[in-house]
Amino acid sequence: MIWQELKKRKKTALTKRITSLFEGPKGRLADFSIEFDGLYFDYSKTSIDLPTKNLLIHLAHAKNVGQYREEMFAGERINFTENRSVLHTLERNPTGPEIYIDGETINHEVQAAQTSFLNFAEAVRDGTALASNNNKFTDIINIGIGGSDLGPKMVSKALSPYADGPRTHFLSNIDGAQAFDCTKSLNPKTTLAIIASKTFTTLETMRNATQIKKWLRNVIPEESVGEHLCAISNAREKCLAWGVKEERVFTFGESVGGRYSVWSAIGLSAAIAIGKRNFRQLLEGGKSMDNHFRTAPSHINLPVLLALVGIWHNQVCGLSTRAVIPYEERLEFFPAYLQQLEMESNGKVTRQDLTALKLPSGPIIWGGTGTNGQHAYFQHLHQSNIITPCEFLVGARGHEDKLQTHHDYLVANCLAQAEALMCGTVSKDSSDHNKSRPKYRYFNGNRPSTTLMYQLLTPYVLGQLIALYEHRVFVEGVILGINSFDQWGVELGKGLAEDIFPSIYRKKENNDKFSNSLNELIAKTHAYRDRGN
Repeated sequence: MIWQELKKRKKTALTKRITSLFEGPKGRLADFSIEFDGLYFDYSKTSIDLPTKNLLIHLAHAKNVGQYREEMFAGERINFTENRSVLHTLERNPTGPEIYIDGETINHEVQAAQTSFLNFAEAVRDGTALASNNNKFTDIINIGIGGSDLGPKMVSKALSPYADGPRTHFLSNIDGAQAFDCTKSLNPKTTLAIIASKTFTTLETMRNATQIKKWLRNVIPEESVGEHLCAISNAREKCLAWGVKEERVFTFGESVGGRYSVWSAIGLSAAIAIGKRNFRQLLEGGKSMDNHFRTAPSHINLPVLLALVGIWHNQVCGLSTRAVIPYEERLEFFPAYLQQLEMESNGKVTRQDLTALKLPSGPIIWGGTGTNGQHAYFQHLHQSNIITPCEFLVGARGHEDKLQTHHDYLVANCLAQAEALMCGTVSKDSSDHNKSRPKYRYFNGNRPSTTLMYQLLTPYVLGQLIALYEHRVFVEGVILGINSFDQWGVELGKGLAEDIFPSIYRKKENNDKFSNSLNELIAKTHAYRDRGN
C-alpha cells in the first residue's frame, strides 16, 4: 500500500538532515523546483527525496486525481452532498469549451453575468452610474462575509497599486463596532453599498445591510436610496423587495462556492477599484493556471506538487499546521483567504464513500506578512519543538521603484529565513565558537519550507496564485477522498445562535433546551449589562 510505503520513507527521512539531500554530484534543484509562466516554485528545502517524490506522484495517480480533475472541468456533479457541479473555473474562462448542465450549455449565462457586473464597475468608475446627487461615487462598502468578504478584500488590498477607482471598504462582522468604524468618516451621499449574499438571507450580511440602509436614509430621501444600493445575489425577488433596482442585481452560478467566488460578480468591489481591464487580467492569470493544471505532467505540475508537499508534511509526517508567509505587505489578507479556502474545504472527517477519514484532515493554516512575522511568531518556527512547515511567497520586484532598497532587504529577509530554518546553527566544522555556543542560542534547523517567487505582484500573477491554491486544495481533497466543496460544519453554530438570540434580546435567562453552562453565560451577560458603566 502506498501509504505504508510513505510511512517507511518518513522513517528514512527522520534519519537525515535536509541539508544532506543537497550533497552529491547531481544538483537537487533540478528535481525539486519548477518554473512556469513567471512563477518559480522551490520545494528543495523539504525532506522529500526522489523516491519519496515518485511515491507521492504514484499516490496522486492511484487516487485518480486526473479523472476527478477532468470531471470538475467538464461540469460533472462532483459536489455529491449538494448534487452540484463545481464551476468556479468557468467564471474565468466562459468563452472556453462549452459546459452542459442538464443538457443545456451555461457558458453564455456566465459570460453575460460577467459582462454585466464588469460594465457596471466601469459605469461607477467613469461616472455613468452616479449617486443620487448626480456626483460620482467616492466610496464603496462591500457588505458580505466569508468568501463574499475575504475574496474581494484580499484582491483589493493586493492590487492597490492598480486601484484608481473609488475607495473600497469592507463590512463583514455582525459586531456593530465594525459598522460604526466603517461609516464614521464616509459621506453617505457619495457612497455605494454592495450587498453580497447568494441567498440574500445571510444573518451577518443582512443585519449589516439594514444598518447601512438606515445610515443612508438619514441623509438621502427614501425614493433615492436605491441609487446607492446594488446586490450580488441569486435571490432576485428578495433583492427587489428590499429596494435594490433590478438592473443593479448581479448574479453568479449556483455551482460557485463562496470561497471560490472572487472571479464572479462577488469581485465587483475589486473590479470597481482596479477597473475592468485589470480584473480581466486577474481572470487570465487564473485561466493560465487552469490550463497548466490540466495539461502538465504531475512531476512538473505546480498545483499537484504543492498538494503533494502538503500531504507529505501533514498526513505522512504528522505536521498538522502550515504557515503561509508572504513577503509582500499587500498580501496581508492572503493567509486568511487561504485559511478559509483550505480549512473550510478540507476540514472534514467523512469521506465520499461515507466512511470515516482515518488520516489527519486538512491542516491548520495560519500566517502573516514578513518581516512583521519575524518579530512575532518566528521564534516558535525556529526553536519550538513543534515543527511547522512554512510556505514563503515573494516578488523579485516591488511597485515602488524609488524604494527598491527596501524591497531588496525584504527579499533578503525572506531568503534568509528559509535558509536559517533549514540550516540552523548546525555546522560541519567543530570550531571553538560552535562548541561554546549556549543552548539557548542553538537552532537545530532541519525545518521544511517552500518558496514561491514571482517577478511582480500584478493582477495576472495574483490570478495565478489564487488558482494555484484552489487546485492544491482540490488535489489534497481527492487524495483524502473527501468532498472539498461543501461546508456543513458551519451550520450547527449558526443555528444555535438563532436559538440563543431571543434569550439575549428579551432577557430570558433560562431555557430547558440549553446546558447549565449556556444558561449561566446568558445570565452573566444580562448581569454585566445591568451594571452599566
